[in-house]
Amino acid sequence: MKLSDIKNILPNLENVVFQLENGAFVPEHFHVTEVGTTNKKFIDCGGVIRDESAVNFQLWNANDFEHRLKPSKLLNIIKLSEEKLNIQDFEIEVEYQNETIGRYDLEFNGTHFILKNKTTACLAQEACGVPASKEKIGLTELYKSEANSCSPNSGCC
Repeated sequence: MKLSDIKNILPNLENVVFQLENGAFVPEHFHVTEVGTTNKKFIDCGGVIRDESAVNFQLWNANDFEHRLKPSKLLNIIKLSEEKLNIQDFEIEVEYQNETIGRYDLEFNGTHFILKNKTTACLAQEACGVPASKEKIGLTELYKSEANSCSPNSGCC
């Protein structure tokens, strides 16, 4: 989800609700403690230099159980960060602490935001010898012709 997407969604919500992909909800008294950008410049295992940027939201739980972040307040925080930090319309990455600080992609399911688990991947598979994935087929699909197959109780196997 890009920053422009959340800006279009927020005016239509009564509450800002985040849910982890495992079904657990971020406590409703969370704070958005940071809105900014993260920039990552790196070289992959194939020698290609890469540059990635994302809008970063940091969610934090405090002991102020009466706190509720309203959509209009989050929209104002986003607008202020755009003005002061010149934030661009990048994909959003959310930081949220469970056992450790996790980084999540963001989706919207029509009622609330879903923190999607991120995964790692090799960006240069052809350069570092990762075999191409093979199509998975069932054993019954291997021999479709009548000449190369037998049926149960036919006595051929």
